[in-house]
Amino acid sequence: MSLIVCQRLTRAYRKGENIIRPLDELTLEVPRGDFLALMGPSGSGKTTLLNLIAGIDSPTTGSLIIDGTDIGTLSRNRLAAWRSAHVGYVFQLYNLVPVLTAYENVELPLLLHGLSRKERHERVMTALERVGIADRSDHYPRQMSGGQEQRVAIARAIVTDPEILVADEPTGDLDKSSAHAVMQLLQSLNRELDKTIIMVTHDPKTTDYAKRTLHLDKGQLVEQGAAEEALA
Repeated sequence: MSLIVCQRLTRAYRKGENIIRPLDELTLEVPRGDFLALMGPSGSGKTTLLNLIAGIDSPTTGSLIIDGTDIGTLSRNRLAAWRSAHVGYVFQLYNLVPVLTAYENVELPLLLHGLSRKERHERVMTALERVGIADRSDHYPRQMSGGQEQRVAIARAIVTDPEILVADEPTGDLDKSSAHAVMQLLQSLNRELDKTIIMVTHDPKTTDYAKRTLHLDKGQLVEQGAAEEALA
């Protein structure tokens, strides 16, 4: 059974006189332990799909079932609790709190879980060690390189031990060397910890680290040839 099942998934909103559908009856299954790269032109629905899977947004119609739970039926409070337990989000621009250290940024998600200070410390240091940046735990974002900041952001995403990681252009703001290191890290999380990863990217080179690549255009999955024409 697939971990994520999207059936005729649609997200629509009104803009003036028009109805905009970033996703339009999309059907997709993501097996447990997959590393899926999503490509497509701007406005194709990639980030909208990530936000739905992450529980940040809710579908207009269709169903989104993750590990047996139809998350489109959850109330806002239950959805927030579900997201906190099951999904880690990695952003292109890191989204670190500038006045907090690396340690404090990674600790933030744990403050909602009722853990003791000792338990939080153990989890934070485990996550920082996993991404290879424990020696920077007392550094602020302004004292780190972009690659180091993204590693902190990944540590924050995995500190609650979620089964799913969603990553929106995780290398988009990085140089070639840092991008390679971050992609190797994501690949190791998939292979060694069996994290299911869904990644949005515009860079074909990053798809080499994924297990498979799908293309979206106008809110629907398209064949690779059609996707390349849309990007041209």
